[in-house]
Amino acid sequence: MTAPSRRRAVLGRRPVALMLPAGCGLAFLVLPLIGLLARAPWATMPDRLFSVEVGQALRLSLVCATAATAICLVLGIPLAWVLARAELPGRGLIRALVTVPLVLPPVVGGVALLLVLGRRGLIGRYLYEWFGVALPFTTAGVIVAEAFVAMPFLVISVEGALRAADPRFEEAAATLGATHWYTFRRVTLPSVLPGVVAGAVLCWARALGEFGATITFAGNFPGRTTTMPLAVYLALETDPDAAIVLSLVLLAVSVTVLVALRERWIRGAI
Repeated sequence: MTAPSRRRAVLGRRPVALMLPAGCGLAFLVLPLIGLLARAPWATMPDRLFSVEVGQALRLSLVCATAATAICLVLGIPLAWVLARAELPGRGLIRALVTVPLVLPPVVGGVALLLVLGRRGLIGRYLYEWFGVALPFTTAGVIVAEAFVAMPFLVISVEGALRAADPRFEEAAATLGATHWYTFRRVTLPSVLPGVVAGAVLCWARALGEFGATITFAGNFPGRTTTMPLAVYLALETDPDAAIVLSLVLLAVSVTVLVALRERWIRGAI
């Protein structure tokens, strides 16, 4: 047997000791989704999807998630560039702080936002006293909460793309007299555009599914702060079929995001 054949034979083995727990793990992840599809009220699905409550929650979710993603793009891309290219003391600490929202319980994030941006918060008190701006329990508060929990996804994706990009093109632009801003706009940003797009999609999907920070910082007011995840939580107590329909909408969005980014995951695995 040749070496390639032996290698394929070794890699192609399926030991029961590994396949059995692997199958259990797959079932553990997939069966709840199958249960959601099996219990869906398909006969009344169109009527429920076009109801006023679902329409309000869906519209608000789309608007807030898109606005939060826009904020993350404006703030997150420069932050990713600083983490990837700038020589700063304590850069590792900055990177750790940026990724904290990834592991921080969303409810804790909402409490932190209240303590900073609430009417009596560190910054919120001045926003309210000087400009009459109160972010908690408003649509703007939903956007802020979603941006807080979603921005790390964008920053990590763009930082990875920047680290993988060849800096020689930027060096060549600098030697030709291009300014830093011109080089960033015309050389750096186009070279990492796939990473920016992937990060923006992940950021948008995370913002769309945000629950904990939103309900803590923005509350739950229909038509103003009730997004899709909050509507699912409310409907589960009064109308389980409506909760299933809303959950299916969010599931469809999640699957669409994964399909759209499948080539990126495949390239990363290879």
